[in-house]
Amino acid sequence: MSSKTLRLDKILSHMNIASRSDIKKMARQGSIQVNGEIILDTSRHFDPETAVILVNQQPVHYQQYWYWMMNKPQNVISATYDGRDRTVLDLMSREEVLFEPFPVGRLDKDTEGLLLLTNDGELAHFLLSPRFHVPKTYFLTVQGVLKAEDIEACHEGLILDDGAKTLPSVLNILSTNISENQSSAEITIHEGKYHQVKRMMEILNCEVTYLKRIRFGPLTLDQNLRLGEYRLLNEAEVDMLRRAVQK
Repeated sequence: MSSKTLRLDKILSHMNIASRSDIKKMARQGSIQVNGEIILDTSRHFDPETAVILVNQQPVHYQQYWYWMMNKPQNVISATYDGRDRTVLDLMSREEVLFEPFPVGRLDKDTEGLLLLTNDGELAHFLLSPRFHVPKTYFLTVQGVLKAEDIEACHEGLILDDGAKTLPSVLNILSTNISENQSSAEITIHEGKYHQVKRMMEILNCEVTYLKRIRFGPLTLDQNLRLGEYRLLNEAEVDMLRRAVQK
């Protein structure tokens, strides 16, 4: 059980009850109770996991961590702030941004697809940790013809332009068009080097023209999410992520 205490106004604003200024007004009106006591001073600290909080006689159930799946569009940065470009947080509601979410890893500006966001730093760290090698699968189209020997090369690991060798990956060639010098494929990697998929394709004499992440660990991109849309993960999906980083 947590022994961490928080200011009451922070607990309630974190739960999207109201802004901190409105919460103070509600307290002055006697509308907030904690453990049976009417609270006038919202700067008082309570344990959000054990305190019984009522607002206008309605119980408030505290949830510390939140998890979302987004279908990230192109031309949006996987960051919490950028002075020039839109970020994935700009696609979320103001109320949800109050939970202080951040992207779990990054997708390049021109890459689409599955992006996880959360305020659970520990789980995010584990999902990105080299210790667990959580797989990530991408659909891609390239200028160039992928060949059967490229499948084995990816499985063996490729030497990138900086001399680093990739972990074994799974390349599944979906189509090739020799006359137009184009191919499509899916690739599953178990790490997250800088521009990794694009750099791997360069080693195979191909240039990525479209890239979309379709799976992250046990989760597959929700096909009901249009570009720029997102939704909360359900409990089963969060449990799947946690199990993916248990050893």
